[in-house]
Amino acid sequence: MTNPPRIALLGFSIECNRFAPMATEADFQTRTLIRGPDLIAEARSPAPRMLGELPGFLHAMDAAGKWEPVPSLLAMAEPNGPVDQEFFHRLMQHWESDLTKAGPLDGVYLVLHGAGLTTQDHDPEGTLLALVRRIVGPDTPVVASFDLHANVSDADVALLNGFVGYRTNPHLDMRERGAEAAVLLRRLLTGTRTCLSRVRLPIVPPTVTQLTGKDAPNRPYGELIDLGQQRMAEAPYAERVLNVSVMGGFAYADTPFNGLTVVVTATDQPAADALANEIAAAGWARRDKFRPSLTSLAEAVQLAKTTRTPLIFADVADNPGGGGRGNTMAILQAFHAAGVSNALVGVIHDPALAAEAHEKGQGTTFAARFNRDGGDEFSKPFSAPATVAGLLDQPIRGRRGIYANNTLDVGKAAALTLDGITVIVLTHRYQCADPMFFEAFGLDIAAARIVVVKSRGHFRGGFDEFFRHDQVIEVDAPGLTSPILSRFPWRYMPRPVLPIDDAAEWTPSLGTSQP
Repeated sequence: MTNPPRIALLGFSIECNRFAPMATEADFQTRTLIRGPDLIAEARSPAPRMLGELPGFLHAMDAAGKWEPVPSLLAMAEPNGPVDQEFFHRLMQHWESDLTKAGPLDGVYLVLHGAGLTTQDHDPEGTLLALVRRIVGPDTPVVASFDLHANVSDADVALLNGFVGYRTNPHLDMRERGAEAAVLLRRLLTGTRTCLSRVRLPIVPPTVTQLTGKDAPNRPYGELIDLGQQRMAEAPYAERVLNVSVMGGFAYADTPFNGLTVVVTATDQPAADALANEIAAAGWARRDKFRPSLTSLAEAVQLAKTTRTPLIFADVADNPGGGGRGNTMAILQAFHAAGVSNALVGVIHDPALAAEAHEKGQGTTFAARFNRDGGDEFSKPFSAPATVAGLLDQPIRGRRGIYANNTLDVGKAAALTLDGITVIVLTHRYQCADPMFFEAFGLDIAAARIVVVKSRGHFRGGFDEFFRHDQVIEVDAPGLTSPILSRFPWRYMPRPVLPIDDAAEWTPSLGTSQP
């Protein structure tokens, strides 16, 4: 290749909870909806309005030599319900127009999530990949990166030359995986040909069983990721296997292809098949470990009242990072009624209350009415006297974890003191995965006895400087992201699957290919 390679850049990244309200264009505009040259400029900024995959990809491509980025459109949003089909159709028109006008391309890189939905499509990522492949043809290398909560469809494998999934949960490696995608694409540009293999298990791991950290108390999923990385560096797979991705999946998308899935990218099919089956078998051997263990709300209240050790309580069932609305009151109301003190609670999504706090002004005491505008079945109203302890009306910059160095538009925000509990209220919905949601108001997390976060697991990557794993309490409360999966009216999930059903069967699906 004599001229610098021309690489198209685009993406669609949202984790969709089928039981949550529809995601609209406004949800993407709040987070990331960027097209053309602005996409490159934003990705190269010190505090981009996007996660790290594209910035990591650009950095690695730059380091490897000359190339020409051909930016299209990146649409990224906080987890939500299925995306409005009409809006997704307009995104497709943008992508088609950009790729058609781009002229000859040497490769394509896509930032995908893998747990997307639209109001009419189980697999919008597959729909986008089909569009890309139709325009660029069968011989142009196409590589995509995925969140490890991806539900892997046929298209995600059949239409790609390289599949790169996150390897850390909490997600701390997005930039590294973008860089890995660049290295893989550079190799494909030199003539390497790849084969992909996918093996899906009848296991839908609850979110709280998908930790990967070495010090996590229960990490069957992390063990599978470790095994994949170990085996691809050993004979007979070294040099033949280019990537191993173990996708935990996202239960609440409720798709026909839900399930823990192993995807292997290799230079020959036997190696890909054999290693995918080996790791899947290791996952099947750990199937009984994918069962959640939570603390009841009554037990949580007792702990919050009596503990001498600072504790962080995770409201895992109302996780905005999984489509939860971020406004259930069960834990806040119970802790307030019990007189829990020296406590921080964050973050509550309540635009009306945030706006009222700004109207009242700092230092004002008023009757704070949470959820006055209603919401889903779990968004119950709650009122209590509150004092406006702090106000914020500008974006914040993430400090640690998944939001590190990201610019986050929280809209009007307020810190409200309800007796001994200080509650952070936002206009725009985020999971409380970064200490900055409290620190932006000058609050001292280290001085708090009790912290409550609306987050499933990413808070562990942001708050681990304050709390060890044995100081984390995962609370069984109501919400759209409850890890007790039997509570949901599944429609499309392949059944039977563990742990929703009592039993399921699995045998290796790709025969006895030898590596």
